[in-house]
Amino acid sequence: METTSQKVTLTHTAALARLGHALSDETRARIMLTLREAPAFPSDLADALGVSRQVMSNQLACLRGCGLVEAVPDGRRTWYRLADPHLSPALDDLLRLVVTVDPTCCSPEGCTCS
Repeated sequence: METTSQKVTLTHTAALARLGHALSDETRARIMLTLREAPAFPSDLADALGVSRQVMSNQLACLRGCGLVEAVPDGRRTWYRLADPHLSPALDDLLRLVVTVDPTCCSPEGCTCS
């Protein structure tokens, strides 16, 4: 028998759908993985990921809309971080799952998963 704490709600479903949407785009996934290491300014993220600042702005807006990242004003600039501290270990767990599902895609030399 299901208890209330185990019952799947529309809120749970919507939260997973938002995360799935965010991770369905390679650039957004890379942003999330980069931000799990440390907060960053959009220009630094754009340079690190090799995308234009406009692309970075659009992708950060999407991630903000999904509730996964938050903007933090810092004087005349704004930096971004993951919106919830639980996201970083969850992303780490997802990465481990990917390696479990396809162990040939990652090695000590790097990941070749596509």
